[in-house]
Amino acid sequence: MTGIKFVVREGALQGRLPVQKLARTCVAECALAAAGLAARRAGLSEVPAARVDDGAVATAFLSERHLLINGRAPVNFAPLSRFWRTADGWVHTHANYPHHRARLLAALGVGEDAAAVEAALAERSALDVEEAVHAAGGLAVALRSPEEWAAHPQAAEVAKRPLVEQGRLDTARARALAPLDTSPLLPAAGLRVLDLTRVLAGPVATRTLALLGADVLRLDAPRLPELPDQHADTGLGKRSATLDLAADRQTFEELLAAADVVVTGYRPGALDRFGLSAEALAERRPGVVVAQLSAWGAYGPWRERRGFDSLVQAATGIAALEGSAERPGALPAQALDHGTGYLLAAAVLRALTEQSDEGGSRFVRLALARTARWLTDGVDGTDALAAATAESDSYDGPEPWLTQTDSALGRLRYALSPVCFEDGPADWSRPPVPWGTDAARWL
Repeated sequence: MTGIKFVVREGALQGRLPVQKLARTCVAECALAAAGLAARRAGLSEVPAARVDDGAVATAFLSERHLLINGRAPVNFAPLSRFWRTADGWVHTHANYPHHRARLLAALGVGEDAAAVEAALAERSALDVEEAVHAAGGLAVALRSPEEWAAHPQAAEVAKRPLVEQGRLDTARARALAPLDTSPLLPAAGLRVLDLTRVLAGPVATRTLALLGADVLRLDAPRLPELPDQHADTGLGKRSATLDLAADRQTFEELLAAADVVVTGYRPGALDRFGLSAEALAERRPGVVVAQLSAWGAYGPWRERRGFDSLVQAATGIAALEGSAERPGALPAQALDHGTGYLLAAAVLRALTEQSDEGGSRFVRLALARTARWLTDGVDGTDALAAATAESDSYDGPEPWLTQTDSALGRLRYALSPVCFEDGPADWSRPPVPWGTDAARWL
């Protein structure tokens, strides 16, 4: 990578797998893509130099843990979201959302008592639990070794795809992006991003686009409120509105007609009934960039399954590699979520850059399971430090990369973005807002 400087801080993200290398590389890709688009729009003769500091990266990859709201630490995992012993191994459940918790308990036939859940799981095999909870619409994944996952048909489908899938959807004419003449350089200034994502990876991507100047409008169904702390962490720079797609299609179509980017983070196919496939969106909004994110990929037998970072770690062998014979482990951060989020933002920025030259509606697509394979393969195919300037320094904690602001949610302490390039933004232009408090319209 040329035009980039790294500050290496050993120990910033400690794991048996090369999670620090993954995190550093994902952020570097995003910073370079942002600098490239900024140079294009500002008419610069040289691309601004990017800088990736391991301390900033590690802090940002743990942003949900560093968040404080009026001094209160966030709640990131519910009591029933964890590993449990089964009759023949381990299973990881995810029950942060009330509807997922209810489906898990219904599948097990128990009430909201951890001891009862533990007893019910101990009597069943991990694969039996995985299938029963999935059939009930809940989330539970059996712990697998890397070898067991490699033999799974979903792993075979994931292995066939590139880390970042991308392509053209039509031959729409190129849309010229307005020149930049502001300071700081905001490569996404004036662009409108419809954010149809939840949890971490998608919101991290759109949070990054908001940092870079985009008008990001997050839309949620009124019946599915987001977890407040999670929404606060990933809502920096964005606006938040609710919209019932089944009841108010006119409002959505008006938003789409003026959107430059649509980012979706639901299960593949879940939004197709609303006409939100990449092809359908491009047909109604020629020139749009559609960014799609999923847990398991848009293909294979698990393409319609729900999933989260912790579950992908369990299924793909990461939890086994990071654990011991006595108990599964975990990466030092939800690195699949965060890393995929920065890669998704980078892919959007590069698609916008290419589109300004060549035209065409575009799609980009990533999956947590594909990022997991990249990690277990050793983050193969790239060495972010090989062709770049680097310096080393100590890592003494996250404090230099934390800041505070007042907001409608209260006094916030939050992590700064690790995406950094010369004359680029240092912070978001606005704090997060309470869920669903904005109107469903563009600024």
